[in-house]
Amino acid sequence: MRLLLLLTFLSTIVSSNLYGQTDKDPLKNTNSHEHGKNEIGIAISPAYFIKEKVWTVSMHIHYVRIIPNTKFGIGASFERIVLDPKHSTFGMVFAYYPVEKLSFTLSPGITFEDANPGAFFAFHVETAYEFEIGDFHIGPAFEFAYDPNDYHISLGVHVGYGF
Repeated sequence: MRLLLLLTFLSTIVSSNLYGQTDKDPLKNTNSHEHGKNEIGIAISPAYFIKEKVWTVSMHIHYVRIIPNTKFGIGASFERIVLDPKHSTFGMVFAYYPVEKLSFTLSPGITFEDANPGAFFAFHVETAYEFEIGDFHIGPAFEFAYDPNDYHISLGVHVGYGF
């Protein structure tokens, strides 16, 4: 719980510092911003494993390349569950941006669990709502993740950089 409070506090400080450093003109149309062609993002969140009834911490990193002239992107992702039940997941990312600040991603992949040898199929679904601060964006993210041994849900903070 202390780690969750620390992460929330740090993300608040980072977002307020980034916001204070923007040079956007408040009189300009803020709806004209477009995503960059590439995005690197990270989401840190508490995760709840439903079958095991245990809380842990999840870190998810992804890279997405936006397909030109579409609302779609493709890329790669990595998730690490840092507390028990520890595991790492590598996956492909298929992203959809229906409106400017909202994103949905599907990520099929492979999970390697620390306690169980072998590789297992995994599937992640995530949605995020982004508040843009220059080339950066920050906002809440919700994720549902499945693998044959358990599934988890998480609600956390997504921070991304578009370029």
